[in-house]
Amino acid sequence: MPRSLLSTFAAGAVVALMLSASTGLAQQAPAPAVVVAPATIMDLRESVDFTGRIVAVQKVDMRARVSGFLQKINFTEGQKVAAGTVLYEVEDGSYAAAVQQADGALAAAQAQYDLAVIERDRQKQLFQSNTTPQSKVDIAEAQLKRAAADLTSLEGAKAKADLDLSYTKITAPFDGVVGLTSVDVGALVGPDSGPLATLTKLDPIYVEFPVAIALLLEYREGVKAGRYSGAANVNITLPNGREYPLKGTIDFIASNVSQGTDTAIVRAKFDNPEATLLDGTLVRVNLEQADKQDVLAVPEQAIQRDQQGAFVMVVGADNKVELRRVDVSRSARGQAVIDKGLKEGENVITDGVGKVRPGITVDATPAAGG
Repeated sequence: MPRSLLSTFAAGAVVALMLSASTGLAQQAPAPAVVVAPATIMDLRESVDFTGRIVAVQKVDMRARVSGFLQKINFTEGQKVAAGTVLYEVEDGSYAAAVQQADGALAAAQAQYDLAVIERDRQKQLFQSNTTPQSKVDIAEAQLKRAAADLTSLEGAKAKADLDLSYTKITAPFDGVVGLTSVDVGALVGPDSGPLATLTKLDPIYVEFPVAIALLLEYREGVKAGRYSGAANVNITLPNGREYPLKGTIDFIASNVSQGTDTAIVRAKFDNPEATLLDGTLVRVNLEQADKQDVLAVPEQAIQRDQQGAFVMVVGADNKVELRRVDVSRSARGQAVIDKGLKEGENVITDGVGKVRPGITVDATPAAGG
């Protein structure tokens, strides 16, 4: 065999061997590994988030209503106190003396009134027996009225003295937490002293948040049309990112709109037995439809988009990939709600979608928890 022909044959054999090896390698290449999750019917109620602020149901400044030196402070700052607890005591000696003086004056006035009654009755009897003129009866009647007026005036003075004495004890008007005291024992306090401490009621407590009037009107129209029930669960997330465990209820919607922001204030009430929620705290408020709402959903990361809209990569029973166009109505809690394009139980790729194309076979692994 000529050398040139032998060389040509050898070169062809090498090429054939290389092509055969290449085909074998291609056939042995593993299928792309992907993670899939099934389209699932789940309760995904419509919800919306707002920024709100915690507001105490009741909050008052404790003030002195009479003047005097502060004798006692009966609380620890930050302490929970019950309604009626005596928080401060003002020196009451002069007020107790005023009550005693008023008691004496009132007793004397009562005696004068009793005498005036006796004298009036005696003059009437004498007049009936023609022993005394009508003028004496008139004088007795006038003296009785004067004694009655004096008695009424002194009863008022006695009531004021009792009231002033009661004001020497400054009590909590409701259950709450006492703040910092601005005075110490021995300080001279009075009506012009300013707040002595602030008492705040923390259980229950309010959360107030502004809602765009357009959203509020849309919600009311939805309730009227039957799309929403009218009831909502109210949840709040604290500044540390933790969700408050107790749900609230809406108890007030403002009848006026802020012209600067075109919003109306909505208020929800929360139980706060552990005083976790503090007055003035900024929180995130989530309103969630109260009624159960079952919808078909897939994880949000399964949704892909191009110029034609949303689509998902579906992995069939034969592990082949199919591009499927879907209609996504909304997202909630990391799930995309599918209105059209998928059926319950169909698997969609959630991880590894960049490694696949329609028609290829994949190595599908269920998502954790799926």
